[in-house]
Amino acid sequence: MESLLVMNQPRQLIVGSKRICLVRTDDGIRAVEDKCTHNGESLSKGKVNYLGEVVCPWHSYRFNLATGRESSERSRDLITYPLKAEPDGIFIGM
Repeated sequence: MESLLVMNQPRQLIVGSKRICLVRTDDGIRAVEDKCTHNGESLSKGKVNYLGEVVCPWHSYRFNLATGRESSERSRDLITYPLKAEPDGIFIGM
């Protein structure tokens, strides 16, 4: 799975009723909720900047992929999900 993720390119994963934004970074794979806390837009449609933040495509709210924190504290932080990468797949703690 890790090789299917393009570096710094968000990808949406749907697990049950949850939308998760997966991003492969220099620090490993990160998983955050795929819903901007400002307006609900899918963050997997956004970009990742040089600071390791996923940027919402609508109003450019920025969220740290490691902590989920919104950079300017204008909306609530994202839910982050712990990951474990194994040879047989990536496991996400829900």
